[in-house]
This record gives sequence, structure tokens and C-alpha cells, in this order.
Amino acid sequence: MNHTDPNPLASPCVMVTFGATGDLTKRKLIPALCNLAEENLLSKQFAMIGFSADDYTTESFRKMLGEEIPKFTSQPFDLKLWDWFAERLYYVRGDFQDPDAYKRLQQQLEEAEKRHQTLGNKFFYFAVAPRFFAPIAKQLGNAGLVKEENGKWARVIIEKPFGHDLDSARQLNQDLKKVLTEKQIYRIDHYLGKETVQNVLVFRFSNNIIEPLWNRNFVDHVQITAAETVGVEHRGGFYETAGALRDMVPNHLFQILTMTAMEPPISFDADEVRSKQAEVLHAIQPLNPEDVLTSSVRGQYGEGEIDEGSAVGYRSEPSVAPDSNTETFVALKLHIDNWRWAGVPFYLRTGKRLAKRSTEIVIQFRRTPFVLFRNTTVKNLETNRLVLHIQPEEGISLSFGAKVPGSIMKLGLVNMDFDYRSYFGAEHSTGYERLLHDCMAGDATLFQRADMVEAGWSVIQPILDVWHALPARGFPNYAAGSWGPKEAEDLLQRDGRAWREIDAEQTIKEDCLDSSGKAKAKIA
Repeated sequence: MNHTDPNPLASPCVMVTFGATGDLTKRKLIPALCNLAEENLLSKQFAMIGFSADDYTTESFRKMLGEEIPKFTSQPFDLKLWDWFAERLYYVRGDFQDPDAYKRLQQQLEEAEKRHQTLGNKFFYFAVAPRFFAPIAKQLGNAGLVKEENGKWARVIIEKPFGHDLDSARQLNQDLKKVLTEKQIYRIDHYLGKETVQNVLVFRFSNNIIEPLWNRNFVDHVQITAAETVGVEHRGGFYETAGALRDMVPNHLFQILTMTAMEPPISFDADEVRSKQAEVLHAIQPLNPEDVLTSSVRGQYGEGEIDEGSAVGYRSEPSVAPDSNTETFVALKLHIDNWRWAGVPFYLRTGKRLAKRSTEIVIQFRRTPFVLFRNTTVKNLETNRLVLHIQPEEGISLSFGAKVPGSIMKLGLVNMDFDYRSYFGAEHSTGYERLLHDCMAGDATLFQRADMVEAGWSVIQPILDVWHALPARGFPNYAAGSWGPKEAEDLLQRDGRAWREIDAEQTIKEDCLDSSGKAKAKIA
């Protein structure tokens, strides 16, 4: 997040994508690069090399992408821009563990550097299965392709998952560091490409009316939700080995959690920001086996109705065992044991086949004393709530109490809503633009560091251990199209709290507008 950089143009470089014939390349990476080029944020001295075992040549690779990319762009396909980009596309066929393939890659890199004046800079995107991360890094090291000398840089972007438990994460970090320095490794999390996630820091630390309230003295609790309406789709085989806990919590949810809870860094320097995030992860109170039973919930979806259609249960999905005990829903209650957040519970939930697609952060403030309103007609005193909407609609909303005009005392709940689309206009974004640009610019702020990865796994390892020792009973335990198992509701109800009703969001917005479109109060 280098906001002081006077030159936003990314450095000249070659991007090498391993697994270049997969969905990620055509759905996200190349559309993102085209968007950067359209915004004049991609260097003219740029080239991309696809590396895969599939039978393509440079010519057929260009042709295939030219036919596929228009299916995944939100804007009209710019043929002139594509012609410019396609001239910079190359292909190397080879096995990820074949040393001869890396010799061919080196030759192609040298040709691209000469033709496009990329100055010897390069980065490698691992869009491959996790089992190939360490072998590819080793082959790059053996071929001398990740050396940094004479001012030339070499970087590696790695997609999640970063290990499947604490031990494997540590081993992966060790394997990578045999070849690369930590500054060369960019562990990508596409959630951090979303504007609202990045705006958490700006919203907190640039607004003096917000930051003084962002602590245990004023905040009752925090909720973080990442809900999806889709099932596992074609990822059943992967999901059987991962589950919702591994797939979402140590990366997506913990990244959002740390940005929400971190202390102010002294600057937006990458290591300053990431050190503060790591402090939050280290401050999360570890769960003992008894805590796991009372502070965590797992679920698996069964048949149900969603988006006005029927949905099969998880066990009926392709590549899923008919008696699978893999969780598709997780809810957690965590405590951050530091001066700012002591005593404030953080509730996290994520799941497949839920009622609505939504990712959000809810800051629930404490209720003011009721004594002032004791002898009035006010029965319920609403509490202030701040919601940061991350997807699908990015924005921020704040609810607060106001008196409804009239001769008696009635309180109204007023919503103030801000959304990026209506204020700043629509943006064609895949969520990868910012992250690819930052890698090319050498800004690692939005990428995880090794200690952050291991700290995240340390938090959930006790949960993995207990769940492995005590297999789930009663799966499936929530219907597709619901908000998850009843135990998730109980997790908050035991504390006298409840999850925010996301389904009611549109109704609330409509209730807050009169026929002329002006704001009105919802009577409490």
C-alpha cells in the first residue's frame, strides 16, 4: 500500500505462470493484466510466459486465450488492447519437475527480455496444486532463474493453501527458503484485492471519529462472515482433503481479522503493517480441547432450496464420499488477549450453500445506559453497529439512534450507507489487479509473511486435532439455503448475542427511504 509512490507504473518484467492452461489464468490473471494495461498501470516493457504440460505452442496458446478471455471480462472486449497483449504472450511446454523444461524456459525468458526490454526482472506465479510448490521452487533455483543481481529482481507468487496444518506450513516455508529469501516470496490471498478490505486500514486510521472508539471500552463484539451460496462445484476432490476450516480460516478470515484488530503501524511499509498483523495472531488465546468443544461449530450442508432452485447435499456432490464427514461450515469464537481487545469476543463464520453470498465485518458497539429513557415510551434501546461490506457489494454502513418527529418520545434506527459503486462509479476488477501490480512494484503489504502463515495455523491446529479425534456426528446438519447449523446460533445466544441478519439488509435499506427517496427512521 505504497501511497507515496509518485510513479504508479509497474516495473518492466516478465511474468511466468506455471499451470497457465488452467482456469485461474483465463478467468482472473490475464483479465486483471488487461485491466492494468487499460489503466496505464502495466509497463509497456512487459511479457508473459505460460508454462504447462499441455500440448500448446505459443501460437495456439495465444489463439486459445483470445477465444476464452472475452467470456470472463465484464467490459466489452478491446481488440486493439488484446492484440498488443497477445504479442507479449509465449508458451513453454514441459513437466514441472523436468530440468530440461527449465532450460527451455530460460531460453524463452532471454528472448522475451531482448524483444520487450524487460530489464531482466521476472516473477513466477504458481497457479498449480500445492504439492508442486516446493518442487518448482527447487527447479527454479537449480536453473539459476531466481537469482537477484545487478539490480534485477526475481519474485514468486504462491496461491493458497500454504500447507494443510502447522507442520506442513513450516515445512513448506523451510523448502522455499532453501531457494528464495522471504522478500522474494509473495503469498497471495485474493480477498485482499478487494477495496473494502484495503479500506479497513484507511477507514480506521484516517478518521479521528472512528479510531478512538475501536477498542474494548466501546466495542461489545465483532462478527466476521464469509458466506457463499455455491457448493463445492467441481472442487469436491480438493474439498474432501481440506474442508471449510483449512480452506477459509487461516487465510481469508484471519487476514480480515488482523486488519480489523491490529494496532496502528508507524507507516504503510509492508513489514510494518504485517508485523502488526502478526501481533494479533500471536495474541489470540489458544483453544484447549474443552474450548474447542464450546467455542467452535462445524457443519455440512444437506439438500435444500437456494436461489429458487433445489440443491443437492454435499455428500451427493461429484468426487465426495457418500459418508463424508468433511465440514462445509465453520463458526468460531475467539478472544484476542491484548490491551485493546481484552474481553471482546470475535465471532467468525464461513460456509458453503448458505442463504446469501456475503462477506462482511460487523463492529457491534456497546449499548448506552438505559437510565435516561426509563420513564419514557422507549422499550428497546438500539445499539450502534458499523458494517463493512466486502462482497458482493462493497461499502460501509452505520446505524444509530435518532428521535422520530412527534409529540412523544420514540427512537428511530437510522442507517447511513456508503457504497463504492454509486460514489466512485463501477470498476472492472477481478480482485487480482492490485495484487499483481503490487508484486511488480515490490510492495508486499497485502501478502502474507512466513510468520503470519505459521501463526494462523497455530491458532487452528488445536481445532484440527480435536475434530480429527472426535469425528462429526449428525452430518448433514444444515439445509442448503439456510444460515448454517443451529449450533452456530447457539454459539452467540449463550452470550446473549445474535448474528446480524444479512437477509434483512435490503429490507432495512428500503425501510429507511420514503417515497421520495429521502432517508427516514426505522422506529425502534
